[in-house]
Amino acid sequence: MLRPRAVAAVLLAALLSAFSTACTGSPSAPAAAGGRPAVAIAASDHLGGAPVYVAQERALWSAEGVTAPVTTHPTGRDALNAVLGGQAQLGVVGDLPAVTAALGGRELRIVADLSRFSDWRLLTRTDRRITGFAALKGRKVGVPQGTNVEYALSRMLASAQLTAADVTVVNLAPNQVPSALARGDVDAGVTFPGFYDAARTALGAGYAELPFTGYTARTLLVAGPSASDEGTAAVLRALLRAQREIADDPAGARGAVLAQSKGVLQAGYVDAFQPRYTYGVGLSPELLAQLTEEAAWAKAAQGLPGSADRAALAAYLNPGPLRAADPAAVTVH
Repeated sequence: MLRPRAVAAVLLAALLSAFSTACTGSPSAPAAAGGRPAVAIAASDHLGGAPVYVAQERALWSAEGVTAPVTTHPTGRDALNAVLGGQAQLGVVGDLPAVTAALGGRELRIVADLSRFSDWRLLTRTDRRITGFAALKGRKVGVPQGTNVEYALSRMLASAQLTAADVTVVNLAPNQVPSALARGDVDAGVTFPGFYDAARTALGAGYAELPFTGYTARTLLVAGPSASDEGTAAVLRALLRAQREIADDPAGARGAVLAQSKGVLQAGYVDAFQPRYTYGVGLSPELLAQLTEEAAWAKAAQGLPGSADRAALAAYLNPGPLRAADPAAVTVH
């Protein structure tokens, strides 16, 4: 089990490394064919970032005078590293990686909240007899640390008056959780929804889960040091149009996301889970309140530096581009 300060060191090292791992595609060029400026986007979760993938599939960028090459990374943490390292101007990341970067004093700004999701599951095995979160005490729990999933686990534990010190946390990649459960390396696991079915298949009749809705994960669009407000506003205008298309034609939007996943996602999963996301590009007081709460948790649980003060977190918001795209979408002050 990693100690809190060791976890903090690992997280900060990952952020400071400023390189992207396991990504597809290539870095952006200053301009694309036809002279339109290129605004490279490092994405992660296909469903949380659905407006990005719908805009990509339907070529919505060109109407805003830009091209936006999208590369997909295994986690928001990896997408964030690509932004911080200069391989992309914008990144689609979860709220916790953004908070961790802010506490570390990294040069980034949150320009929009893209979606929200709260249908989490604790995955386990029937032979472990974990029928409630209190039963996790003393158990091994696999989780991809440094991601939203780790914070989801913390909320599960808190619901039973437990902390990470009450369990043995095993750091696993998101796709390693199902196989670790199947081998019995861990007693339970929390991972991204895209791997729920893999765990069910791996465990068969021995599969068990505990639903949890006590944490609403947010998918954010963040801008790195090389992003311009003008290019970011153009991307946001395209994402607002994609958001309308998701609402007007949900089935077509699911098809667009499935096509953009290039075989990573299955149709059944997209059809089942995309409707569980709430899409709405904005910057709200609720977002800032959640970032402040998560920053306080990260400092207490992981010993991270920086200030968890609301004003300090607010300094990492850049409402200018979204206000230029749609003034009504910015309600935070």
